[in-house]
Amino acid sequence: MNFFQEKQQALQLYRRLILPRLIEEKMLILIRQGKVSKWFSGIGQEAIAVGVTSVLHQDEYVLPMHRNLGVFTTREIPLHRLFAQWQGKASGFTKGRDRSFHFGTQEYKILGMISHLGPQLGVADGIALAHKLRKEEKITAVFTGEGATSEGDFHEALNVASVWNLPVLFIIENNGYGLSTPVNEQYKCENLADRGVGYGIESHILDGNDFVEVVTKLNEIAESMRKNPRPVLIEMKTFRMRGHEEASGTKYVPQELFDLWKEKDPILRYEKFLEEKNWLSPYEKEEITKELKAWIDTDWKQAIAEEDIVPTYEGELNDVYAPYQFEDFPAKETTEKIRFIDAITQGLSQSMERHNNLVIMGQDIAEYGGAFKVTEGFVDKFGKERVRNTPICESIIVSTAAGLSANNSKAIVEMQFADFVSTGFNPIVNLLAKQHYRWGEKADVVVRMPSGAGSGAGPFHSQTNEAWFTKTPGLKVVYPAFPADAKGLLNTAINDPNPVVFFEHKNLYRSITGEVPTNYYTTPFGKASLIREGEQVTIISFGFGVHWAMETLAKHPNIKADLIDLRTLQPLDYDAIKKSVQKTGKAIVLHEDTLFGGVGSDISAFIMEECFEYLDAPVKRVGSIESPIPFMKNLENQYLPKERFEQALIQLMEY
Repeated sequence: MNFFQEKQQALQLYRRLILPRLIEEKMLILIRQGKVSKWFSGIGQEAIAVGVTSVLHQDEYVLPMHRNLGVFTTREIPLHRLFAQWQGKASGFTKGRDRSFHFGTQEYKILGMISHLGPQLGVADGIALAHKLRKEEKITAVFTGEGATSEGDFHEALNVASVWNLPVLFIIENNGYGLSTPVNEQYKCENLADRGVGYGIESHILDGNDFVEVVTKLNEIAESMRKNPRPVLIEMKTFRMRGHEEASGTKYVPQELFDLWKEKDPILRYEKFLEEKNWLSPYEKEEITKELKAWIDTDWKQAIAEEDIVPTYEGELNDVYAPYQFEDFPAKETTEKIRFIDAITQGLSQSMERHNNLVIMGQDIAEYGGAFKVTEGFVDKFGKERVRNTPICESIIVSTAAGLSANNSKAIVEMQFADFVSTGFNPIVNLLAKQHYRWGEKADVVVRMPSGAGSGAGPFHSQTNEAWFTKTPGLKVVYPAFPADAKGLLNTAINDPNPVVFFEHKNLYRSITGEVPTNYYTTPFGKASLIREGEQVTIISFGFGVHWAMETLAKHPNIKADLIDLRTLQPLDYDAIKKSVQKTGKAIVLHEDTLFGGVGSDISAFIMEECFEYLDAPVKRVGSIESPIPFMKNLENQYLPKERFEQALIQLMEY
């Protein structure tokens, strides 16, 4: 397709190109008047955003940055909705919860950034993977700046796209500065496009201020990528004519650079191109500008006329999670006695059969079956397309899972050990957890977390780090103690469109067996299990702690206790806790994690606030000591709270 063969089409592209410039010029006036709070200018870079979006099909995703107003206008989002978004109005895309271009919209196939920049590159990988698995001839375009190419996520995303041959168009807008840091202080290579060679990726350098070159070359590349799916890296040489954002100014930029790039203004160059073809007269230019300005003014008035949002607790809290009605698949009477690990495997397998759009990703999970052999045999059963070995890059794989979710798939990410989630922490707590609250998009992702001490694995293969996630709104956290619960809760986690962090104590994998229904069934979140009943004391725990408590009670049959297995930590069954403590008058909370800041702290505070008048003794908490986890058995035994729990329980009974 030749975009510049006919006058009508060339002028349509001109309208697209100057619209974001005219909007920005108005915004800059409004900022000076105090009517707009913040603005990230893309003046001088319009050819890139408009050019990329113009060569994409309408049903192909684009992931812009905060300077890419031209993406949003070229996708023909109503201007009054864009303006409402910037002003925090209810008709904006985030209901006043996130600013400027930090949003997405499935209607226009746009997924916006988060401030950490890198994760959206992985989201693009995931979107492209979903297209590839469905054998759809579509590409995905994602933007980043030269500053963000120093982030690990950039390198991880390119590597994954290369290894998996994903049709992602990576666009680097190299405008010379990361806020105020010039490129010579950011990287040493001559051109960022050269980095593609290291990942086996085709790369190109384009003049980002030459609109004709951008559109023509990108159209050729896009058509080629649809026929021959592969990643392509594009470095756009351009310049930012204003500050990082308006408040930061431009004093750090030499004036000669401004003078040089002013002559390369993409609009002036395209106008010259049109004039040389006799396609744009002064009168036509004036009329187009007048028409677009009138449109901008009309939609601005419509946006600011809208009433401000009236905040309500209910409105805010209801949007933290995507709506989900628990799908109750009852357990049938036919059971078999299997190990904890077998229950996990069975749940995964039956869910893979039930959801043909479910993809499992993780290190060594394919032919090898994973570090703990949970997915052994899955490649033969479901194929390597859906059971995917990943490079060692937890961060971008979590972001890739988010992209799969955005493009009508489900994703499970296996952390080889829960400890390693630290390198994937950012996209879990800042992308997955906040996405629905920010702009109403689900994050249909389960992160499996083999966790826990007891096997002499030392500081980096033994943590139970649930408290890293229980305090993050938007995440659900599950921690089963028994095989039947593990299977039912895992099935629910996969059905739930919200992000779930699913802990599996690895020392339960082969040490605990139980009767598990053979059919596909689900277990609801937020419902604790009462393992034992008694009137003297309430014991609250989860994971391996439940088994320690059971062993302790077996040694002390005279202690009549309610033993509550929480099963899920977010949501937490407060009603079960309250009901039991009101009955017994004493409570002790046991968890494997270190004591300070652990889940037990919040449970203890809840009991003190809600059950104080029923208590006959202070609430006790028992956890591991405040140190990293040692590997020597005697040191590890001292670290873990099992023996201290027995002592604390006896002391509580004697109070």
